[in-house]
Amino acid sequence: MRPYNQDMVFAVLTISDRCSQGLMADTAGPAVVARLKEQWPDAEIRTQLFSDDEDLIVSALEELSAVGAELVLTVGGTGFGPRDRTPEATRRVIDREAPGLAEAMRAKGAEQNPYAWLSRGVAGLRERTLIVNLPGSQRGAEEGWTAIASLVRHGLEVAVGGQTHP
Repeated sequence: MRPYNQDMVFAVLTISDRCSQGLMADTAGPAVVARLKEQWPDAEIRTQLFSDDEDLIVSALEELSAVGAELVLTVGGTGFGPRDRTPEATRRVIDREAPGLAEAMRAKGAEQNPYAWLSRGVAGLRERTLIVNLPGSQRGAEEGWTAIASLVRHGLEVAVGGQTHP
């Protein structure tokens, strides 16, 4: 077991048919990576880009958990589109939900944009890996992360057996 904040491994998975096909640039994923680097400058941050394919998402989440990633943030695939299946993929993988994280993101986002309530993102743990679904727009992803960053820090400390206070 690694001590908290030492050799941390994070991942940001962008889930988007349009970005994966080169029809649109991924701005949300890199924005989230930049935010993570601000808080954890020494962490290894892996990035991947996927189409909205539920089975591919499941495989990636399982693999990242198996290699010991502490945090996996998905970006996109949380809306009402017919191929938006990130929450369903996440639920197939997690052992325990952390509904407060998704609720906090929706509540904070809705202060500026009422459509934030339409995000279907979920959050939870697969063993010791925290998985959180962020919205796919850059603004939504950044606002979502900002809403939960301090909660995630504390959650990770507890999940890896570190401190149990903020």
